[in-house]
Amino acid sequence: MLDALQNQLSTIAEQESVRVLIIGASGKAYSSGHDLVEVQTNTHELFEKCSQVMMSLNTLPQPVIAMVQGIATAAGCQLVASCDLAVASDKAKFGVSGINLGLFCSTPAVALSRNVGPKQAMQMLLTGDLISAHEALSYGLINKVVPQRDLHSETIKLATSISSKSSFAVRLGKKMFYKQLQCNNLKDAYSFATEQIVNNLQHHDTRRGIQEFLSRV
Repeated sequence: MLDALQNQLSTIAEQESVRVLIIGASGKAYSSGHDLVEVQTNTHELFEKCSQVMMSLNTLPQPVIAMVQGIATAAGCQLVASCDLAVASDKAKFGVSGINLGLFCSTPAVALSRNVGPKQAMQMLLTGDLISAHEALSYGLINKVVPQRDLHSETIKLATSISSKSSFAVRLGKKMFYKQLQCNNLKDAYSFATEQIVNNLQHHDTRRGIQEFLSRV
């Protein structure tokens, strides 16, 4: 499945007509993580592939929204944390429960710790407890909690809002956002951000948008 997902992401990355990617699921679970039988064989290769998929979500030009209808644990929780945005049903639950089996969720910890506060992340990782959708919202793991019946429509509403914006600005913005987080210091981050906003201002979409705004005031 990881190979198929990686191939799909590589294909989508080249499609300018795709403005936003939504990753959803059906059934009671969004994703319960890796098969426990599979993780005992080809272990290094499996986790390398999984890590590559998660990084590909980060570098994909288009914004990625997780649409979470059920339980998301271990690598499933990692997947939610790796998406740019997440909308969850009020029935959804989240956890990194490997510790209950004697396995610290090291790779999920990478994405989790970059989305929630260190204390919240450590509590989830060290206890293996599940948290509710509303707790996940308060932690910063997801953006919105909605009734199960409204999950699809609310996710589409968010995707439509993003899709209505300049594709150039959205793609530039996603890349800029993550790259500035990797800068060594605040000065470097602002220097990089300055280059990007100047570049953005030269684009015809931006120039047209500014002119249209000025014509109305």
